[in-house]
Amino acid sequence: MTFDYDLFVIGGGSGGVRAARIAASEYHARVGLAEESRMGGTCVIRGCVPKKLMIFASQAGALAHEARGYGWTSADAGPFDWLMFRHKLDAELTRLEGAYTGGLVAAGVDIHKQRAHLHDAHTVELADGRRVTAKHILIAAGGRPQLPGIEGEELGMISDDLFLMEKVPGRVLVVGGGFIACEFATILQGLGAHTTLSYRGDAVLRGFDGDMRRNATEQLRVIGVELRLPSTPTKLEKQDGGILVTFDDGATDQYDAVMFATGRAPHTKGLGLEQAGVKLGQKGEVVVDEWSQSSVPSIFAVGDVTDRVNLTPVAIREGHSFADTVFGAKPRKVDHRLYGAAVYIRPHEVASIGLTEEEAAAQGPHEVYEASFRPMRSLFAGSDARAVMKLLVDAGTHKVTGCHIFGPEAGEMIQLVAIPMGMGATKADFDAAIAVHPTLAEELVTMRRPTRHIGGAHPDKTVGSA
Repeated sequence: MTFDYDLFVIGGGSGGVRAARIAASEYHARVGLAEESRMGGTCVIRGCVPKKLMIFASQAGALAHEARGYGWTSADAGPFDWLMFRHKLDAELTRLEGAYTGGLVAAGVDIHKQRAHLHDAHTVELADGRRVTAKHILIAAGGRPQLPGIEGEELGMISDDLFLMEKVPGRVLVVGGGFIACEFATILQGLGAHTTLSYRGDAVLRGFDGDMRRNATEQLRVIGVELRLPSTPTKLEKQDGGILVTFDDGATDQYDAVMFATGRAPHTKGLGLEQAGVKLGQKGEVVVDEWSQSSVPSIFAVGDVTDRVNLTPVAIREGHSFADTVFGAKPRKVDHRLYGAAVYIRPHEVASIGLTEEEAAAQGPHEVYEASFRPMRSLFAGSDARAVMKLLVDAGTHKVTGCHIFGPEAGEMIQLVAIPMGMGATKADFDAAIAVHPTLAEELVTMRRPTRHIGGAHPDKTVGSA
């Protein structure tokens, strides 16, 4: 059978773009790609990139305050100009979108700037009515923010809307306790909004190491975010001058804006997947095997649409591995067991890789190495903020199975920790590294004795000894 394309990709986010570019440029496949919105997807246009730039903006006032602790008596960030920042942000996102598009064009990919859906296992129908055929189809449509299903929820915003605000709200409620909620609560507070965070749990960042969760929760409180824990809204009502929010404990309060960060779901609705015979999971995710292949042999899926690990670098690795496997005759699976993650709150970030302490204890005997200290830079400026470094070590193999950092630039450090952990490094390997002094990261290679033992009986230790 003759096809119009060797590969057709639905979705122009990080995973889809990587798969299309590698298949076309390195393996000379005929590739088409459809994207109904802006090229680059959630991460580049509505997520990681603009969010990190907003984090930088929100830190400026605190950095000016810190400068005074170093003798800069006239240091003052001054008032924040949201519109100036937003226009500059828009220009940067446009530049990045152009770079993504240019990379695809240079690789020879045909770009269709419109929505597309499946007609059958080898046919894609575009919004303008045209149909194209492909030997392989890749679904890379990503995920979308979800609302909580309460009365008046249409009065609230989702994270996408924050990049389009005309001004910073005076009083804002952020609903949720994950990455997005914590980061945007940090941003809004730093930009001058009186920020409240409401979450149904007693600590934010469910799924992270317990110590990291506790430190992140307390830091939000210290920087001025009002916490309502555990608490969640049950109703929103429009009132003169704002939005009246009713909480599950019966309390009410009024805000200028409400932002929902209550989870994301795979964006599969309307893609014709069921019609083509593609199996979907309970959340609507495309069910795939270890090769990212769906229940229909010609249809694959990568990224958030599969709801495996919803992080941009994972989607990129999945897209690249797909192209290598299908078009490069270089079969490559993605190991979803070990990956780093960072939450860009301030002044200290949270970064983790591998097992949490709770997971390690459940798996068996582990040693916990932990250091808590006041970083030199902020200490000198008068801050009481503490950084925390934690290593989890299997008591039998002595391999480092988890690393968790709460501190400045934690995300930068965890990237480098991922390399030795991926190679199966032991605690002795970490100890053998000569420390770079004075740095925060040196704590990772200078912790000599375990702080505690977890997970049952240990080979040569009394449980609970140090």
